[in-house]
Amino acid sequence: MHRAAGSILPAGRGPAAEPRMGEARVEEAGSRAGRRAAAGAAATVLLCGCALAAGGRAEAKICTMDTVPAATLLLPYFEVNLDDPNGLTTLFSINNSAAAAVLAHAVIWSDLAVPLFNFDVYLTGYDVQTINLRDILFYGRLPQTADAAEDPNDTISPRGRLSQDVAFPGCQGQLPPPPLAPAALAHLQSALTGKPSPLLGNRCAGQALGDNVARGYITVDTVGKCTPRFPGEPGYLGPGGDLTDQNVLWGAWTIVDAAHNFAQGSDLAAIEADGADPATSIAGRYSFYGRYDGWSAADHREPLATLFAAQFSNGGAFEGGTDLIVWRDPKVAQGAFPCPAGIANPAWYPRPQENIVLFDEQEHPFTSEVIRIPEPPAGSDLLPFPAATQRVHVNSAQFPVPFNFGWLYLDLNAPTVPGSPPNPPIDPLAAQAWVVAVQSSHGHFAVALDAFRLDSGCAAGHSSP
Repeated sequence: MHRAAGSILPAGRGPAAEPRMGEARVEEAGSRAGRRAAAGAAATVLLCGCALAAGGRAEAKICTMDTVPAATLLLPYFEVNLDDPNGLTTLFSINNSAAAAVLAHAVIWSDLAVPLFNFDVYLTGYDVQTINLRDILFYGRLPQTADAAEDPNDTISPRGRLSQDVAFPGCQGQLPPPPLAPAALAHLQSALTGKPSPLLGNRCAGQALGDNVARGYITVDTVGKCTPRFPGEPGYLGPGGDLTDQNVLWGAWTIVDAAHNFAQGSDLAAIEADGADPATSIAGRYSFYGRYDGWSAADHREPLATLFAAQFSNGGAFEGGTDLIVWRDPKVAQGAFPCPAGIANPAWYPRPQENIVLFDEQEHPFTSEVIRIPEPPAGSDLLPFPAATQRVHVNSAQFPVPFNFGWLYLDLNAPTVPGSPPNPPIDPLAAQAWVVAVQSSHGHFAVALDAFRLDSGCAAGHSSP
């Protein structure tokens, strides 16, 4: 059975779950050039500080968390206010660093790591596509791009003088895409706010936080053809699969909160691929999509870091305090679950960590063993980052701290969920993550800085100061 390239995760996996809803997406009317002009300042924020040097190309270095073009990008967290068409939203860009055209496959995941929807984005050489998630999650419109076969007159995806424009397999009739069907849009809005969705068998995919803000994360992979598949589905990973190892993508994200005069952004996490490096080609090693390829390294993607250092402030120029955006790997292929989310539902929730150490500005340490949430889950200490992705305010009830200024040492390693095989085989206690520190001044400004990575999941640290 044929499926359109924009695909909804079905209630169950495999052939028994067919047919899928495959309605895809379209942006505002008008040429992409016109849309770019309308993006204006948002695109400027996204691209600031991220442009590649014109004179050369960065080289991939596996197991080093460097900001270079990569085969997979991670938007570690997004939020979109579904009650206000002019409210809180997240924008991100997908950029092609090469002259050759490339096809990118984006997957929208819930905050508890359930894949919900995917779509393809075609990029000519040196192309950029800026996406406002409000367009997708509020209006049901997705990026309008098309390859050379579907756009022979270059009216949708114009080709620059230095850029390649080609046709990709599987894209006929898929690009440019139509709008999301009402049922598909309602599904995404429910699943991303912790409510049951009929398309998930009236089960849930995320946390129900009660504010009707859609939360989750996004992955963007280079692929060799338009595809309706999710990571983990047969045909996506491995030899002859959809996934490719083209280290050409880069991008950035911005969260815009107009009501509070805030906008903050940073680079998308860059995840490089190499099918020849032992670190990303030998079975049993930690790889980014290891939970979906049986830890066989078929994805060829490096893992992210597990140890982080981040500064925090709650006063002075940053009287709005510090938020931590934290993405974590549950290390299992998570599907929809009975509503609502709660302790051990999903089985790995809430996610623990090995250690958290807080230092004040006189280097006095406090550890997570002595800093406790007033009413934590039974048998636990501080669990400030329970989900696959979240935004947590430092010195909130969820993450209390004993002082206003200092820095955090975060060892976010964690075991595989009880009852599952110990993975990855090389180090079952390793758990990749990504951390961003957002500091704000009420009504004035905000800044987002990636936390310093102190190791790589290729050789997890498991160390404490």
